[in-house]
Parts: sequence; C-alpha cells; structure tokens
Amino acid sequence: MNDPVLQTDADTAREYSERNVLLIVYVLYGLGCFFFVTAIAGVIVNHIKMGELERGMLWSHHRWLMRTFWFTVLWSLVCLALTPFFIGIVGYGVLWLWVFYRFIRGVITFADRRPMPGL
Repeated sequence: MNDPVLQTDADTAREYSERNVLLIVYVLYGLGCFFFVTAIAGVIVNHIKMGELERGMLWSHHRWLMRTFWFTVLWSLVCLALTPFFIGIVGYGVLWLWVFYRFIRGVITFADRRPMPGL
C-alpha cells in the first residue's frame, strides 16, 4: 500500500509547488519597490507558509523575506522621524541598499537551492 515511488512523486510535486509559491513571493517583494501593496501581499504569504512548512530551505527563505519586510518597516519609520534632521534621508539611502542586498542575496541563494543563513 505504501509505494515508495508514489510517495517520492508526491514529495517532489509538493516541493515543486512550494518553490513556485516562494518564487511568486520573491516577485511580489521585487515589485514592492514600486508598489508597496505587493510587498504586503508577500509578507502575508510568508506568515501563512511559515506555519505550514517544516524548518528547512523553503522555510528559511520565507523567514528571510519576512524579516526583511518588518525591519524595513521599522527602519523606514525611524528614518521618517529623522528626515527633518537630514540624517533620515541618508538613512533611507542606506536602507534602500540594505533591502536591495537582501533581495538579491535571497534570489541567488534560492536559485542555488540553498537555505538562507540563520536556520
């Protein structure tokens, strides 16, 4: 009854499906640079998927993206408060570089099928 070949095919199909979801989330985050609402949609998917997945490669990517989103929101508010003192404008530049770095690093690591650090 428990055919290992069928089980392997089911696992492969599930992993393929989960990788596609993660790819869509990366696209949503990439579009978030232009349309903030897509990043919000991406973080919602991250929160849902982190509850469904076991710790592993896919889970680490969802965590990476979710942490990127929430730290960006936090530091955007700090920069907004500091904007009248000019340091906020510099802060926004640094924040943009940091988000760009995290996005590119995540995409490259995802393409290599490796987990993100901090697993």
